[in-house]
Amino acid sequence: MRSVTLALLLLATLALTPPAFAQDGPKPEFIAEKMAFKFARGVTNLATAVVELPKQSYLSVRDRGTVGYVIGPLKGIGMTAYRAFIGAAETVFFLVPQPGYYDPMIEPDYVWKGWEEPRSEPGQVAAGEQSGGHQGEGQ
Repeated sequence: MRSVTLALLLLATLALTPPAFAQDGPKPEFIAEKMAFKFARGVTNLATAVVELPKQSYLSVRDRGTVGYVIGPLKGIGMTAYRAFIGAAETVFFLVPQPGYYDPMIEPDYVWKGWEEPRSEPGQVAAGEQSGGHQGEGQ
């Protein structure tokens, strides 16, 4: 009797559990849109990869000073090749929902992003602040 009750309880549990885990998949329109964005991002990165050369030169000089004149172009050549490779990969594999769910394979996802001023490290004075200035103004 006890084993029959246990078996019925197990059977009822198994019969009611699958509907709780059922999920609707993404709509086909959403998938097509994500694929189109991935394809367009890949073509754009492939076409604009050469902009990494002046971008990295500028950012290196801005962040590192005189040493940036040497490091910047080298970093720009490397990032140009990397962005072109990633752009080609996203263009060819736009149908594949990887990485993530059609997420960008490179950060920033376009070359024209990422020119913002760097954040100051904790303990450093920001570029516009003076150490002996008037503290407490406007409070």
